[in-house]
Amino acid sequence: MKLVKLKAITNGLRHKIKLTKNLLSKNNRFLRNSVKGIFFSSGRSHQGSITVWHRHSGPKKLIRQVSFSNNSFVALVISVFYDPVRTSFITLNFDLEKLTFFRTCALKGLLPGSLLVCSSIIKEFKIGYRTKLKNMPVGSLVSNLSINNDNKCHYAKASGAFAQILQADFYFSKIKLPSNQVILLSNENFATFGIISDSMVNSICLGKAGSSFYLGRRPIVRGVAMNPIDHPHGGRAPGGRLSCSPWGLPTKCGYKKKRKKNNL
Repeated sequence: MKLVKLKAITNGLRHKIKLTKNLLSKNNRFLRNSVKGIFFSSGRSHQGSITVWHRHSGPKKLIRQVSFSNNSFVALVISVFYDPVRTSFITLNFDLEKLTFFRTCALKGLLPGSLLVCSSIIKEFKIGYRTKLKNMPVGSLVSNLSINNDNKCHYAKASGAFAQILQADFYFSKIKLPSNQVILLSNENFATFGIISDSMVNSICLGKAGSSFYLGRRPIVRGVAMNPIDHPHGGRAPGGRLSCSPWGLPTKCGYKKKRKKNNL
């Protein structure tokens, strides 16, 4: 995978920088029936009111079910695919014990033919191995971190994301999240060795507003360009009001809406 700057044949391609995906598989014969088409909510609630600004449903996308199970398995990576819903790639795996296919989030450096192992007891550490935090050495880079020992991943799931184990004892471990926040988790939680794939996704340039609109992102309008009824900055007044949100809350001078909690 490498970044490519396109030739400026049109104005939309003048500033576009994309990531080549020639190493990804295009064959989708396996698990074809599990792919479902769905429209995402356009930032509205069931009553029609806007709950998330600058969002819309976008085009119809095919949802591929990805497994985050903590049940023990030994699987073989068959191929790496592109997922239109996620920023990271996904892998198609074959369970050697149950003889079934399933998908997981791809990791950096994981190639077809690699072995994936999930077990509560692991003696060796390789990319793609999933086990409990008590089995991992301090300083390890992990991803797909789960809490409450359930079959869901809560932290380090985006492309290029990883968490680091800073400190561990008999019962708890200090984990540094991608947001630089340090949390305390039980050693019975599961995590995967390695970094999520497609870490260069933040280096691409869409080149035009239409490409961003296809991803479900609507234009962002300045407050001074609105009417006075829509925003406190509206009416194109020359000034006289400090920067604030559409609901009148200050947005500068270190104003904090949320109270900081220290979980350590």
